[in-house]
Amino acid sequence: MYDKVVQYNFPTIIRFGPGAINEVPSHLNLHGLQSPLVVTDPQVAQLPFFSDLMHDLKAHGLRAASFHAIHKNPVKSDVYAGTDAFDAQQHDVVIGIGGGAALDVARAIVLRVHHREDLFIYDDLIGGDVYVTHEVPHFITIPTTAGTGSEVGRSAIIADDLTHQKKILFSPKLLAKTVFADPLLTMGLPPSITAATGMDALTHNMEAYLAKMHHPMCEGIALEGMRLIARSLEKAVLAPDLHARSEMLMASLMGAVAFQKGLGVVHSLAHPLSSLLDTHHGLANAINLPYGMHFNIEGCEEKFKTIAQTLGIQNETGEGVVQWIRSLNQKIGIPAQLREIGVQPEHLDPLADLAIADFAHPNNPKPVSREAFRVLYQAAY
Repeated sequence: MYDKVVQYNFPTIIRFGPGAINEVPSHLNLHGLQSPLVVTDPQVAQLPFFSDLMHDLKAHGLRAASFHAIHKNPVKSDVYAGTDAFDAQQHDVVIGIGGGAALDVARAIVLRVHHREDLFIYDDLIGGDVYVTHEVPHFITIPTTAGTGSEVGRSAIIADDLTHQKKILFSPKLLAKTVFADPLLTMGLPPSITAATGMDALTHNMEAYLAKMHHPMCEGIALEGMRLIARSLEKAVLAPDLHARSEMLMASLMGAVAFQKGLGVVHSLAHPLSSLLDTHHGLANAINLPYGMHFNIEGCEEKFKTIAQTLGIQNETGEGVVQWIRSLNQKIGIPAQLREIGVQPEHLDPLADLAIADFAHPNNPKPVSREAFRVLYQAAY
């Protein structure tokens, strides 16, 4: 099933399959583009396939340069520095390659090239999308992890350098023109990253399915994403092969499509850990997922029954789903509690303050108060 490159349009053109990355130079030549800025993170920039890509671009007569001076959890100054790099060599296309951080920075650079007001004027939470009025450069994305699904997204999450509060930059104009999703790029990921990003994808699908907004199409996609993850994540972490890696990459894409319906309490628990303590986003979601799902059981019993059936769980209840998540986390090496990743008791109140201000929880199926966030952090601690 996953032995060749195939195309999906949903609505972004997705070239999916082993070797898809090899199509990038001809794609740029076909569109008359000459000078790509390749945006990635410092880790990906050191990998052999990245060097091969840069060499291949130049071999096809393209004036390619890379920008990789970004933080693990990106901030506004990363975007400004990347825009300066775009301007310096008069680039005409942005290629985002990597996980969520690199793709968020790449997408925000795409926005800023022709929108030079303060970046956070375009914050979707204050209606800033109405100011995204100009055209944007050609933009393509290449995921290297099966987690965020940012490659098919139309938003970028960027934090304020000083306050650490995350802002969401949104516009349909920020969709990639084409996604080159090559599962071979994920084959060399270490088990810890595969586990954290895989649980990130699971969180996206679960929260999207439960989100209170009515969107049956997204719910169907989310359920299929969960089914793929249930049968492939453990293998992708512990004994990876191309089939498991391909299913995880597909599930990640599906989660990102599904969560246009909304996210929820788990993401609002996770985002402050990333902005305040620089915790990997997928790891933050993974640790908090069982606690957030337990919080959501009351009132969502039927949906949890459907989730359990999709996952193939014998105990078709919310508690059964929570226990399945805990068991999966343990099997793939995810810590069970926040104290294991450096969270201290004095962090819990600042985390709760950031969580209640986060943009994700208003779509949670039940309301979450600041006190509830504090209780959840204490339980996860």
